[in-house]
Amino acid sequence: MKKNILTGLRPTGNLHLGHYFGACKNYLKLQDDFNFYLEIADVQALTDNFSNPEKVRTNVYEITKDLLAIGLNPDKVHFFIQSKIPEIAELTIFYSNLVTVSRLERNPTVKNEISSKKELFGNNGESITYGFLGYPVSQAADITIFDGEVVPVGDDQLPLLEQCREIVRKFNSIYGNVFKEPQQVLSETTRVKGLDGNEKMGKSLGNAIYLIDDEETIKTKIMAAVTDPNKIKKGDPANPDVCMVFYYHKLVNNNNLDTVCNECKNGHRGCVQCKKELINAMNAFLKPIQEKRKFYDDNPEIVEEILNKGTAQAQEIAKNKMSEVKKAMKIDY
Repeated sequence: MKKNILTGLRPTGNLHLGHYFGACKNYLKLQDDFNFYLEIADVQALTDNFSNPEKVRTNVYEITKDLLAIGLNPDKVHFFIQSKIPEIAELTIFYSNLVTVSRLERNPTVKNEISSKKELFGNNGESITYGFLGYPVSQAADITIFDGEVVPVGDDQLPLLEQCREIVRKFNSIYGNVFKEPQQVLSETTRVKGLDGNEKMGKSLGNAIYLIDDEETIKTKIMAAVTDPNKIKKGDPANPDVCMVFYYHKLVNNNNLDTVCNECKNGHRGCVQCKKELINAMNAFLKPIQEKRKFYDDNPEIVEEILNKGTAQAQEIAKNKMSEVKKAMKIDY
């Protein structure tokens, strides 16, 4: 039998290249080998978008269309909406009794997230909410309510998965062997840099190329991408290793990488020429994704049907698992 795999994406905006190469490309391989549950994590998105619920609701459908457009097959992947599985919230409460506040505060991923959201939580996290601090507990519930044995993660998410395993071990030591400890599947590319050279491409950083970006938007973004600051004139030799244009060539244009690299180093290639070639390669890469997405834009009822079907399947599994949990906890009145 295939093992269960669980992953989730927060519906806070459309997918960009960082999502695709950092996670979603890996999903395309995994969907054939596992019983795949893909959570549209709207509840978790509300932890730092609590004042903008319409944004989250809209992006539940936007992100689902993006995922279908890249090739995820609804016959292989169970798409479901987190808020429609109340058992997740229920299990989160049970798990919260097993985790100390100090342990959550020490989680490196949580600390980094708090630090990056100073406008929301304050310079020192003094305004951090209970819900956001506890999101690793909610993630543990997401994974284990579906007996998730495998979780695809980047290296920056490993602390969250380790915390999940700690919770599972604690629960099982008290109530019996109810849950499995999930193992990770690391993505081949764990993080994609932004157009500005930042180590992370992100929605909030304004340095992303989105899968839905049209040709004019792609042109504008790539023409403004960071290149080697030491290359002043067209004939100056440059270092492609510090050039974001060459970095993206490596992602979407594998046909003439050696030529691009050598010409850049030898001063035989100007940045404008290089950017124009990347624009063409990027548009060629995105075109089939955008064409498929248009089908779902034109047929929203199909997207709704896919979400309803996957959510119904997830609801049945979650209800059965929660019955097992309550029996173990002696609260199956």
